[in-house]
Order: sequence, then C-alpha cells, then structure tokens
Amino acid sequence: MTSLFSSAEPIELAAGVFHARHYLSLDAQKALADACRALIDGDVPGYVPVVRGGGKMHVRMRCLGRHWNGQTYRYEPIRTDYDRQRVPPLPDDFRALAREIAASVGMTLDADLCILNDYDGEGRMGLHQDKDESQASIAAGLPVVSVSLGDTARFLFGGTRRRDPVEAIPLESGDAFVFGGPARLRYHGVSRILPGTAPAALGISGRFNLTFRQY
Repeated sequence: MTSLFSSAEPIELAAGVFHARHYLSLDAQKALADACRALIDGDVPGYVPVVRGGGKMHVRMRCLGRHWNGQTYRYEPIRTDYDRQRVPPLPDDFRALAREIAASVGMTLDADLCILNDYDGEGRMGLHQDKDESQASIAAGLPVVSVSLGDTARFLFGGTRRRDPVEAIPLESGDAFVFGGPARLRYHGVSRILPGTAPAALGISGRFNLTFRQY
C-alpha cells in the first residue's frame, strides 16, 4: 500500500496535539480501506470485545502486532479473551504510514501495534486514556497516531483528568490525528458517527479507525 498525501498541513491544536485534515488522498484512502476490510473479515476476524464488568464495546476490534485484552487491559500475543488465535504481525506499510504521519508533526514513532476499530452507524467509544502501553513508552511521550476512514466521527478530546473540559472535533475520512508528548495521556473518545458522510468511492458504511502505538 502506497501512502499518497494531500497538501494539507497539520494544525497544532495544543502542545503535542495535531490534526491533519484530509491527510490521505482519496486513492490512498481507497487502498487503506480495502486493506482494512480484508483484515476485519479475515482469518483472524474482528470481534466485539467484552470489557471488565461484562459490558460490550460498541465497535468491532482487530489488533495487529499485539492484542489488547479487554478483560485485563494488557497487550498479549494471543487473543486469550476471545478465541485464542495468535495476533498477526503489523504490516510494514502500516508501520511506514504511522512513522510518516508522526514525522509530519515533528515526532518519532516506530509502531509495533495497531488497533483497528470498525464502527457502524451506532458505534461509539467512551472517554478513556491510552495508558496500557509500557511505562517507558508513555514516559517518553511517544505519540498515538490515528487515521480515519469512512463516515465522519464526532471525536471527543479532553484533558489529562476525566473531569477536564472536552472539545468535540469532527474527524473526516482521510484525516490523521496525533497526540503525544505532554498530551499523551489526554482523555478521548467518540460520541457518534455521522452516517452517509463517507466518500462514495470508498464503498464504506460506517468508519474504520486505525490507532498506531509503540509498546
């Protein structure tokens, strides 16, 4: 998969927080969407995780490189909370995409895992921190790199405390979003998906979101 970028410059929203609107060209979006479809419905398919306490998430999830276990909130090589299948490796072109996006905002990332989430029209994600990576990774402020494909998401981005004010940011197809450094542990989530907003050429109903991290 070749990444083809638009001419849009990332906007720094706060220290360590960058939004690159329409970062991926339509051709790059189509190639990435095809790859996501093949992954989410592949031999190690996406599934709806059940988290601690018994609640079901409102997305289908598929991990690459390392699996995030919704029962233990830890990463592992085998999906022990679901079907005990081994997690496939993170493809080199995915790793390169994450590295290029991070570099575009002056950060470095050698991603070794990706969480692919598949949202339907009712999909959402509660406010949370990405804090299950290694202590060394978090202490270094290594960024989380997010790529959106398909329908627009109403993305919620807050502070480092759950009670901090939250800003709603529309993330459209082809957008990249990066938070690291002092913003690495800021709360974030998705309150809703806006159906029918995906580029028709993608053939997507709903939204794919890829988040790349370095464990």
